[in-house]
Amino acid sequence: MAEDGQKKQPTTVTKASKNPQPAAAPSPSPPPPSPKFSDVFAFSGPAPERINGRLEMVGFVAALAVELSKGQDVFARISNGPGVPLFIDTSVLLSVASLVPLLKGVSVESKSDGIMTSEAELINGRLAMLGLVALAFTEYVTGGILV
Repeated sequence: MAEDGQKKQPTTVTKASKNPQPAAAPSPSPPPPSPKFSDVFAFSGPAPERINGRLEMVGFVAALAVELSKGQDVFARISNGPGVPLFIDTSVLLSVASLVPLLKGVSVESKSDGIMTSEAELINGRLAMLGLVALAFTEYVTGGILV
């Protein structure tokens, strides 16, 4: 008998109580909603600096390649050659290619791996922006090609 005059209830142990059933697996959560266009292009959003950086990286390499192959500076190549249409085509192509994953909700950080990180891309883009401006400024001041 238990204290205070209460009877103790008999307990029985069954096989089921010894081996409880595993909990059901949680149902998969729905995918996160795609970000809005205005969120992607916000001042602190993922698109503006990345797209500009990617365009600058291509532009800087193209400007150096034109100088080495044709011997023309950046301003002469843009004004006399197919520079403007080529620039517009490249800008549209790279912008669309950069926007499609961002608008689907894929983050840049999720694709970062090893030395190819999102931070490295931002730094390279910033350096390319500075490099292209410095190249154009130097060519303007000296009146000729840099290389």
